[in-house]
Amino acid sequence: MAHLGSRRSRVLALPVGLALTASLGVLPLASANAAPVEAAPAAVPAADGPKLSYVVNVEGGRSTAASVKKAIAKAGGTVVISYDKIGVIVVTSQNPEFGKQIRAVRGVESAGATRTKPMAAASTTDVGGTKVLTQAEAKQAAALAKKADAAQDPLEPLLWGLPAIRADKAHQKTLGSKRVNVTVIDTGVDDTHPDLAPNFDAQGSANCVGGKADTTPGTWRPKTGESDHGTHVAGTIAAAKNGVGVTGVAPNVRVSGIKVADATGFFYTEAVVCAFVYAAEHGADITNNSYYTDPWMFNCKDDPDQGALVEAVDRAQRFARKQGTISVASAGNSNFDLGGKEILDTSSPNDSTPGPRTIDPKKCLDIPMQLDDVITVSATGAKNLKSSYSSYGKGVVDVAAPGGDRTAYQEPEGPAVNGAILSTLPGGGYGYKNGTSMASPHVSGVLALLKSTHPNATPNQLERMLTSQAESTACGAPYDIDKDGKIDAVCKGGVNDNGFYGAGIVDALRAVR
Repeated sequence: MAHLGSRRSRVLALPVGLALTASLGVLPLASANAAPVEAAPAAVPAADGPKLSYVVNVEGGRSTAASVKKAIAKAGGTVVISYDKIGVIVVTSQNPEFGKQIRAVRGVESAGATRTKPMAAASTTDVGGTKVLTQAEAKQAAALAKKADAAQDPLEPLLWGLPAIRADKAHQKTLGSKRVNVTVIDTGVDDTHPDLAPNFDAQGSANCVGGKADTTPGTWRPKTGESDHGTHVAGTIAAAKNGVGVTGVAPNVRVSGIKVADATGFFYTEAVVCAFVYAAEHGADITNNSYYTDPWMFNCKDDPDQGALVEAVDRAQRFARKQGTISVASAGNSNFDLGGKEILDTSSPNDSTPGPRTIDPKKCLDIPMQLDDVITVSATGAKNLKSSYSSYGKGVVDVAAPGGDRTAYQEPEGPAVNGAILSTLPGGGYGYKNGTSMASPHVSGVLALLKSTHPNATPNQLERMLTSQAESTACGAPYDIDKDGKIDAVCKGGVNDNGFYGAGIVDALRAVR
C-alpha cells in the first residue's frame, strides 16, 4: 500500500518497531465544481477485460473536456466524475485497450490506469503495528501530569514530541485559532473520539475512496477492522487540550478527515485527486498526507500509465495551492536517499505482483510527496537524530519532526518511556506508532499555529516562515544508528540545509511569536 512530504510520500507510519508514511500547471477550465457527468451513449467496444479505474487528463477548456467525454464513451469507458477545473476525468472501463485508445484522442494530454488489478473490493507511512496504551500506563501518566502541571492533559507527559519542537511552550501563548482548518487525507478519522470531537469539522470531511466525494455523515470514519492510521495522525495535529487523553500540536484548530484508503488499505489516484480538490473547495488551510499513492511507490513520468497518475495528482495539488491550501507529506519509511542517483524499488506494483526495478528518483516520483510545492518531512527520534527508517535526501526533505524510533536506538528521557509517538485511536483509545507518518502531522500542527498567528499569510509565506524558523540541525557524526560499525545512511549538506533534516527540526514556539 502507499505511504502517507514537501515533494515526495503513501501512508507513512510504522507499527512500533518499523514504519508503514512534473510541474504541471492547473488548466483554466470553466466549470466551478466537480460534478458527476453522464457519458454519452455509444456502442461499447471490447469489454472482456478486468474493470479498471483510469484518470484522463485533458488539454484546453471545457469544450475539449466535452469532446473527450464522448470519446471515452465510444472507447467503452464510463465517466465517474469530471474535475473540470483541473481537467481530470475519472473513468472506469473493462476495455483492455481503453488506455491506448483514449491516449490517441485529440485533446487528451495523458491517461493511465490507476491500478494493476481489477477493481474490488494501503499504504501508510507508519512502521510496524500499533502498541495500544495500557490502563496502567495511562494511570501512571495521569498521576505524573497532575503532579507536574495542572494544565497538562493526563497523557501529556508521554508526548516527548511536544517538547522536542517546543509545542508545550507555544501552548502557553496560544492553542491555535478555530478559524484554521487542517484536513487529514488518510484512512479515515474517528470524529467521535473524545479528544477529536471538540475540534472536528464535518463540513470539510468526506469519503473520496471511489474518486467522487461522499459527504454522508460518518462516511469519513474508518470502519471496524480498518486502519487506525488517520485517527492517530489527527490526534497529533489537533487533539483538544480538554483534560482528556493527549494534546495535539495545535489543540484548538479545526480538523477534518477525508478518507481515501479503500477497505484493503490502498490509496489510489482517483481518491487522492478527489481529496485535494474537495479540501481546497471546503476551506482547508493545510492538508496532511502521510501516505504514497498506490500501486507504484515511484511513478515514472515516461511510463504512459504512471506519468498520467503524476500529472493528475499534481494538477489537484496545484489547484489546492492556488486556493490557499498548503500541503504537507511524509518522506517515507524505506531509508531511501531520495536525492541520490538511483533507488532499487522492490515493492511496485503493490496491488498485484511486485518486481524489482532500479529507478531515478528525479524522474520517478513518490506522489504526492515529491511534487513541487509540497512540504516533505523526514522523521526524528527522541534524541533528535534521523529515525532509522526515515527516507531522506538533499533537495527533497524540507524539514524534520518527531516520528519516533526504536527505543534501543533513541530512548526518550522520563517520564516518557516509549520511543514512538502516542496519539488517538478509533473507539476512544490511545496508542503508539513510529513513522514519517507521525512526523508529518507535527509539521501540519506547527503550520496551523503559524496560520493562527498570521491569518492572512499565503502558502508561500507560511512555507518560508516554517523553514526559516526551524531549528538548524547539522548532519553530525557518521550515521551508524545501530552501532554495528556500518554506516546506515549518508547525510549531505550544511547545517542550514541537508538531506537528513532539510532546513531543520520545526519549532512551534517560534511559530507563535
